[in-house]
Amino acid sequence: MQTTPWSRSPNTLDRMSRRGLDPDRVSAEFREFWAERRTGLLVTPRRDGTPHVVAVGVTLDVEAGIARVICSRGSQKVRNVVAGGSVGVRAVVSQVDGRRWSSLEGRAVVREDPESVAEAERRYAMRYRVPRVNPQRVVIEIGIDRLLGLA
Repeated sequence: MQTTPWSRSPNTLDRMSRRGLDPDRVSAEFREFWAERRTGLLVTPRRDGTPHVVAVGVTLDVEAGIARVICSRGSQKVRNVVAGGSVGVRAVVSQVDGRRWSSLEGRAVVREDPESVAEAERRYAMRYRVPRVNPQRVVIEIGIDRLLGLA
């Protein structure tokens, strides 16, 4: 069995998959993988249950166990999440680099408050670039409860 780039042992990923993102079990390699500039994929369910998959810029806050995607209020991904009501919907963000990949799963909600949007923009600027001005910006936050990956 291969050891993942973010685990201390081959079994660490299995434990993380069951419990969600535990900052004490996350290696520097995992953090680096999610900090390097690369495009991710966000999967949200449409009203008919089929997956909506879109390329996104995504940031990971390991300590909070949250993945964030900034987007416009009227986008399809936002409409999909809002359709879940106050509890949100199940969503997945993934990224790939050759044979390395990681998927973060959890409950997604839309945040519109200025503090949440500003924090998401700050993190986006650290990973990618300063985002363009967008008065319709909101943030999709995914509370990570499952982690998958392969080295």
